[in-house]
Amino acid sequence: MSSMGFVRVTAACHDTHVADPQANSLALIDALKDYSDSDVVVFGELSLTGYTCGDLFGQETLLQGALVGLQRIVQTTRQDQRLVVIGMPLQTERGLFNTAVAISKGRVLGVVPKQYLPNYQEFYESRWFSAADGSEPQEMNFAHKGAPELGTVPFGIDLLFQANSLVVGIELCEDLWMPVPPSSLQAANGANLLLNLSASNELVGKAQWREVLVRSQSGRCLAAYAYASVGPTESTTDLVFSGHCMIAENGNLLASSGRVGGNRNGDLRRSQATADIDLQHLTHDRQITTSWCQATNRNCKAYRRIAFGQDASRKSVGDKRPVSGFPFVPNVSSELHKRCQEVFGIQCAGLAKRIRCLPDQVELSIGVSGGLDSTLALLVATKTCHDQGWPTSRITGLTMPGFGTTSKTLDLARRLMRTLKIASQEVDIRSLCMAAFQGLSHCPFGISIEDLSVDQFTERLRKLPLEMRHDLVFENVQARVRTLLLMSRGFVLGTGDMSEQALGWSTYNGDHMSMYNVNCSVPKTLVQFLVRFVAESELDGEARQCLLEILEQPITPELLPPNESGEVVQFTEQVLGSYELHDFFLYHTLRFGTRPRKLLHLALQAKFSKEYDQSEIHATLRTFIHRFFANQFKRSCVPDGPKVGSVSLSPRGDWRMPSDAEAALWLNEIEAEIPPDA
Repeated sequence: MSSMGFVRVTAACHDTHVADPQANSLALIDALKDYSDSDVVVFGELSLTGYTCGDLFGQETLLQGALVGLQRIVQTTRQDQRLVVIGMPLQTERGLFNTAVAISKGRVLGVVPKQYLPNYQEFYESRWFSAADGSEPQEMNFAHKGAPELGTVPFGIDLLFQANSLVVGIELCEDLWMPVPPSSLQAANGANLLLNLSASNELVGKAQWREVLVRSQSGRCLAAYAYASVGPTESTTDLVFSGHCMIAENGNLLASSGRVGGNRNGDLRRSQATADIDLQHLTHDRQITTSWCQATNRNCKAYRRIAFGQDASRKSVGDKRPVSGFPFVPNVSSELHKRCQEVFGIQCAGLAKRIRCLPDQVELSIGVSGGLDSTLALLVATKTCHDQGWPTSRITGLTMPGFGTTSKTLDLARRLMRTLKIASQEVDIRSLCMAAFQGLSHCPFGISIEDLSVDQFTERLRKLPLEMRHDLVFENVQARVRTLLLMSRGFVLGTGDMSEQALGWSTYNGDHMSMYNVNCSVPKTLVQFLVRFVAESELDGEARQCLLEILEQPITPELLPPNESGEVVQFTEQVLGSYELHDFFLYHTLRFGTRPRKLLHLALQAKFSKEYDQSEIHATLRTFIHRFFANQFKRSCVPDGPKVGSVSLSPRGDWRMPSDAEAALWLNEIEAEIPPDA
């Protein structure tokens, strides 16, 4: 167990020897050696005897042999702090039970019997076992079974096993298939890791359904779920068992083993799935999901909690957990296509509803810069008009070249509006901006403009040294003039994306403001994929080519003048840091409430488009936290717009933060994590 909340879990299938507990105990002990770095290891149903013993379960020889095998396993775990869970038959005065036995540090912690016994089609468990319903004895005295060294241990369906913040619930196979699985009640009463010891035979299509059950149960329970099925070394008299092992967390499949009939070749006598689950993620989601508290109150039961000890100082745990550098962007092309389709559809549906509330004569006004964000907003507007049967001439694209506009982006803006067949206008804002500077008695970059023409001033700007190109008034006036022109024409469609909102990369009441913003919850790292999706699936010819060229342009606000060669000198990521890092921090901060220390740890493990050294990651996180806190006042006043994903910054919905909160606690934690030699 890690101090950052990671717990390494293994679901394993061993090489089964049917009706030979001695051989199985040795096989289980041998398998445990391979999972020495795991905190929890769970094996399949009746793993100590084999699931397919049939009427041999009625033989005293088999049952006593299983006890001897259990003793052997318990003895070998005396110095082992892992939680190990195996399956075996155990006799009580109420009958024979199909059980899960929890072991740690050389002792049996408790025994959980199976509640639901399948007795249909190929299954006949009721022939041999009794179903647990809570009326069975609450303890098992192994001394009465000839194994006094195992002591008297808790027995029942009301057991949970706890080590620090880890709380483990256990169910067996068919339990999961029920309308209300025991694991649901276990989760409602505190369990955040659910284990399933299973014997699932393989049938055509069953693997997909099995995975759906595991994923959905982990999602409903806001928990991790580890599923271990016995495999093809069980008896194949009538069935072949899958050996399917899976680990899911809150609906996401973290790890899955090979299985019979799957697409992985090789020896399937043994299989396993290992993953690092994140207890902090689960705790966060249970905390913010208010209906979860209602469910726990309505399903509160008297569970016995059995403590076991684990070291919480391990630092290496977490590297067996997939950490994507692009949490907003699926890494499988088919999933990415589907994601873009869904997001684009949500944007269009949101805009369609808003337009229907407007008088027919009101035009849509959108500033078109030739950059990605305005391009995406324009694509949403044109698609919405096409879908609703409205003329695209209702959209007026306004391109407003200023002091930082390059010939390339201006050309792209003109071509885009022409190929999309919208109404277009072009207004050179430089003279309006100069009038504003004079009205403010402002000398941009220290240059007196009183006797300068627009062209003369523009030429002076081109010759400015790089170190002098800093003037926020100069930038903000341009943004606000553009907003003035847009607002004076019609219903303004906003273009700013969620990443810009998070960092406050906008001019207050300038590009920050509109009348509806379709991009408000789309992160920067997803914008380019959305534009490419539309280019490849909705458009062709010159329109597609124009979009592909826009995708090649650098990210820049084009507010500062280009150099003497007409080249852009203002690059957003040179000022803020990489957007892929910012989006990574944004996702984990908002989605899971991840603290800076853990953010740094995750970022060092994630795969980005390029390698980032530790100092750059620290610096970018510092920028993110500082700007995120400092710019909440802008997010407290933003236009309406549709939420498209699990993370959103709307002050009316997902993110309600005071505008004057202080970032010191977060920044201090970042500083504390900087290596001494950095």
